[in-house]
Amino acid sequence: MNYTEEQTGYMVEEYKRKPSKITVARLAKELEKTEKSIIGKLSREGVYLRSVYKTKTGETPVTKVELVSEIAGAFDIDPGVLAGLEKAPKAVLKILRRASTGIED
Repeated sequence: MNYTEEQTGYMVEEYKRKPSKITVARLAKELEKTEKSIIGKLSREGVYLRSVYKTKTGETPVTKVELVSEIAGAFDIDPGVLAGLEKAPKAVLKILRRASTGIED
């Protein structure tokens, strides 16, 4: 699906003015394109802002494996040495990470 320079300029300006899924849907309808196509073009133009998932508490999600890896890195050991630690409660792993790296949630 090709876009004219005029369409591209219009899309970019509209999206910059109000970056939201509603704007993408409106642009798709106006330009008779799919939402995926609009998102792809805005991404190639470097203006599309992907929504970032947050947990219920507003934190960026982190897996238990990532927490164990950070803890192992703080002690300069291979994460494999800590095999099984990822089965601990996430709250405990966060406490260990904070104590070993100083990283707060």
